[in-house]
Amino acid sequence: MLRMGKTGRAFQKAWQAATKETLIAAFTLLMLIGSLTAAWSLSPDHWLTLAPLWLSLAVGGVPLVGGLLVKLWQREFGSDLLAGISIVVAVTLGEYLAGSLVVLMLSGGAALESYAVRSASSVLLALSRRLPLVAHRRDGASFRDVAVAEIQPGDHLIVFPHESCPVDGTVIEGQGVMDESYLTGEPFQIHKSPGSAVISGAINGELALVIRADKRPEDSRYAQIMQVMRTAEQDRPRLRRLGDQLGAWYTPLALAVAGTAWLISGDPIRFLAVLVVATPCPLLIAIPVAIIGSISLAAKRAIIVRNPSSLELADTCRTIIFDKTGTLTYGVPNLVSVLPAEEFANDWLLAMVASLGRYSKHPLSAALVRASEERNGAWFSVGEVSEKPGAGMSGRVGNHIVQITSRKKLSAGALPGTVDFDPTLLPPETPGLECVVLVDGHYAGTFQFRDTPRSEGGPFVQHLSPRHRIDRTLLVSGDRDSEVQYLAGQIGIAHVFSSQSPEQKLAIVRDETKKAPTIFVGDGINDAPALTAATVGIAFGQHSDVTSQAADAVVLDCSLQKVDEFLHISRRMRQIALQSALGGIGLSLLAMAAACFGYLTPVWGAMTQELIDVFAVLNALRVAWPPGELRDF
Repeated sequence: MLRMGKTGRAFQKAWQAATKETLIAAFTLLMLIGSLTAAWSLSPDHWLTLAPLWLSLAVGGVPLVGGLLVKLWQREFGSDLLAGISIVVAVTLGEYLAGSLVVLMLSGGAALESYAVRSASSVLLALSRRLPLVAHRRDGASFRDVAVAEIQPGDHLIVFPHESCPVDGTVIEGQGVMDESYLTGEPFQIHKSPGSAVISGAINGELALVIRADKRPEDSRYAQIMQVMRTAEQDRPRLRRLGDQLGAWYTPLALAVAGTAWLISGDPIRFLAVLVVATPCPLLIAIPVAIIGSISLAAKRAIIVRNPSSLELADTCRTIIFDKTGTLTYGVPNLVSVLPAEEFANDWLLAMVASLGRYSKHPLSAALVRASEERNGAWFSVGEVSEKPGAGMSGRVGNHIVQITSRKKLSAGALPGTVDFDPTLLPPETPGLECVVLVDGHYAGTFQFRDTPRSEGGPFVQHLSPRHRIDRTLLVSGDRDSEVQYLAGQIGIAHVFSSQSPEQKLAIVRDETKKAPTIFVGDGINDAPALTAATVGIAFGQHSDVTSQAADAVVLDCSLQKVDEFLHISRRMRQIALQSALGGIGLSLLAMAAACFGYLTPVWGAMTQELIDVFAVLNALRVAWPPGELRDF
């Protein structure tokens, strides 16, 4: 199902394209061998010697020239124009062997490109074979096999030893380890126990685990990685179009050199020799190979490249804009201070409030419960719980009435049941979040929380300018100013915009993008417009499907280190692609000079160009080989 779905069809399509080009190349090669064999015993001009060459030109050359004529009619002048001209000139001059070699060069190059693309994407193909087609779902007291596509969130599944996990979920029974290296790039066995998250595609260890499915199979991490190949197949990125841009000046240059050689020497064969050796296969082949290889490398590092153009553009960006919560912070508030009134003990008050907080889904309640558990606090019986929207929370805890509210409501006297409240009892406001607690109507204390900055936030931000040529760094958040300024001071960002609505964020990104190419990094639903407006949008993809759809690249592991890896993959791809394309053109120019002065015949020119093609593709394939390190901070 997932394994043989769209991803399987994409690989099948690539395989069919490669097979077609391979058959044309093989037929042309067979005809060339037949012609050379006949020429060995017969005259080179004998019809039995020429017939195989005519056949190869008819099978491979006619469709190519026909396609180029259609492009010319549509006023599209691509990099392959020289190849078509070479074939026409070769036939016109009776140089059928040279023309057949050009057909072999192009068809063999296209087959090599398809093979290289599939080779660069081999990790994705291997992943597509790892996910099971059948899952073991709990049915009463036993388990029964069902198709993976039938799994729904909430289903209980057993993952047997050495099996792949079929969906993203949470362990509910058993303890063991899972190998997530294929998905995260980290070569570790990850310990799993009840409450641990598991990801689809991970390989279970020696012990069976029972998990609860948290997502449908098509929404799980594995399926997100499989999206990469479809994106690469459907989108033609800007760097691929660079081949046509280079061809726009390269083609006239080659024609000019060829015409000059013919004019000076008076020999039209020189014209053909220059055109044959000038065929720009490095532009046609090497650049897409580098792009697909980089997408594959990013997928191995848990980075989904939805828009391949972002790989070209990221290294050119000079401004980076961060959202705050969940991007530069962990997005989880933690209790940092308990400030009880004089008559209340610290640990007792925390245990009372945490006991009530267990009945709430508010993020601050979860922070209270965690803090109480860390202190081994006692739990009290709770009843009469009330949590109305915007009204705080209250309930009977043990023999006391506990109320959790805000400073604003308490100071405004909007809270019923308070007894002789003195506003001066409240501590001074500090950056972060807080809640105020009353016990039996009396002010009992204030709890202060803070969203912890990511440990790597400061080093990451500080290394952007020297390592990635980022000239301007901004922090744009919807949080209140004191909290945003506190975070900016912690990690070293000077340009700060707080209390921003999604519309205001969008306006800021648009303004900055007019000045210089931008990267926006965010994770919330309200970040989607800004992600779309930026030159490159990078999303932390575990929290919002909307955000992931708006982004150009999605970091599956919420880590700034992965953002750094994406920037390095972008730079590396751009460098290797340009090395392959421009290096191939440079060698072609040298060969053109040799052909211009008569040192290369059309036949030897075609063979020389074939060697240049192999060099360009082999260099482009380097991009898919994982380097020793992709981080530098």
